Amino acid sequence: MFRPDGLRTGPSQVWASIRLVPLLRDEPVPDLRLHRRLYEQPISVVEVGDGTVYTAYVPHAFVATWSDADELPAASYGTRLLEKDTRSAPPRMAVRTTRRMARKAGRDRLRFLPLHLAVEGYLALHFGGPEIAWEEWSRRAVAQGLSPRCEETYLGLEVRGLEDALRIFEIHPGQCGVLVYVADALASVFVTPHPDDYRTLHPTLVEDLFGELIYMYGTLGVPAGDVSAGIDGTGIGSLADLRAATARARDEWADFHDEFMAGGLRDPDGSRQVVQYLNGFELERFLPSFGLRRENHIGEAIVDPAGRLAYMKTFRLSDGQVKRGYLLKQLAQHGWRLADAAASLGISEGNLALRLERSGFAYLLRQDVLDHYQAQARRAGVT
Repeated sequence: MFRPDGLRTGPSQVWASIRLVPLLRDEPVPDLRLHRRLYEQPISVVEVGDGTVYTAYVPHAFVATWSDADELPAASYGTRLLEKDTRSAPPRMAVRTTRRMARKAGRDRLRFLPLHLAVEGYLALHFGGPEIAWEEWSRRAVAQGLSPRCEETYLGLEVRGLEDALRIFEIHPGQCGVLVYVADALASVFVTPHPDDYRTLHPTLVEDLFGELIYMYGTLGVPAGDVSAGIDGTGIGSLADLRAATARARDEWADFHDEFMAGGLRDPDGSRQVVQYLNGFELERFLPSFGLRRENHIGEAIVDPAGRLAYMKTFRLSDGQVKRGYLLKQLAQHGWRLADAAASLGISEGNLALRLERSGFAYLLRQDVLDHYQAQARRAGVT
């Protein structure tokens, strides 16, 4: 059940295929705020060696500030140009990109790029590639690991109806977050520590990243379903009775939502990694188990010393992304031995090699090995 400590689910609001479910706090998370910081250009540049440069568009950045002062700024959005880092880089891309995505911006401030931590974690999957030079793997894969990969995402502005819904819908008192559904498919979760933070950052949801599934659901315009149970008028004889019945209906809706509609967020077999510590707070990145034919959400979160959720932002992977993650996970679990990974999947080495090629990982294999399996498939009449 999705019900983090300190948060409760409010009544949903529906506009065409968009459903926004507010997350409310009775008390803000103390000593942590997200505050405003603007930058000149929305481009991040990471130099990965050998003259290769990884460039990404980053719509906005957050700065988390921890303190017991009352005069903290309210919220933050903006853009960030990452400066070239001249420090020596560790040998694996997963480590290199992570250290650039979250940086201390002062003694009590941490600057990080929303969802970039999570997306980079998915692209590298915590794996540096094969560390032992098995005969199937290319020298590049062994020496450099998994290089940054290109993934297609869509701005919230491109998700039909989302901009209108964000403009029209009411922001509830005490609202510190929202769950975004498109055609009742959970698209993303956004949580902030303070209602003022959420109120300021609410419009930036149209600059967040959404996957292909969510974009297509918005394009098709599939309407959100009617999940309201209504109120049974039996026994209602006063305004007090009506208020009590309304409160029961809201509780029943919250239970239904948290158990069933947001149930796909539960993934006990997923993994998490702490990226930064913030005076007792932890900024962490989490990855799913990459189970096939189910929801898989990547994301990042800040939890306070008591384990309460202060910040969260998630991204739903497409089926193609899940399949790629699943393949890499299987390889890593079997020591990057192609034969062992193929046996665990119940397929031949050649079929696994061709699946890697179709998934965009052909560069991991030696060309002569890949050519051999391709010729083998042609002789067998496999296309």
